[in-house]
Amino acid sequence: MTGIELSSTAFDDHTVIPRRYSREGENISPPLTWSATPEGTAELVLLCEDPDAPGGTFLHWLVTGIDPRATGAEEGQKPRGGLPWPNDFGHVGWDGPMPPPGHGPHRYVFRLYALSEPLTLHGRPEVDTVHRAIEGKELAVGTLVGTYQR
Repeated sequence: MTGIELSSTAFDDHTVIPRRYSREGENISPPLTWSATPEGTAELVLLCEDPDAPGGTFLHWLVTGIDPRATGAEEGQKPRGGLPWPNDFGHVGWDGPMPPPGHGPHRYVFRLYALSEPLTLHGRPEVDTVHRAIEGKELAVGTLVGTYQR
């Protein structure tokens, strides 16, 4: 599987996500850019999850159906062609970091998948369901990790 270069002008890999993108701030999605995707990509899927949440991995953003020719998403916008899904706060679209106070830094893992075929999801899919649906369809993946604490 090949790699996708995933980055943001708002923060570098493994550095702090600015408050502006958190639920304490303006709660808007950070700007993202990525490299070209492999030939045969049917759709891109974007996830942002917090593996350090006390109750298990917490989904902050899930967007499917992203145009394979898209090369990023503007601040506060979903990627071109994307369909936003409910997150674990119960809202559709982006909801930024909001770890429990005093819980230490949490990691927020952004992953962009180039898939060989479209995903079929229903209702309010849990993170594990999404990962199982992606399994075996990945042509390439890019990862960007930001941190945040309260």
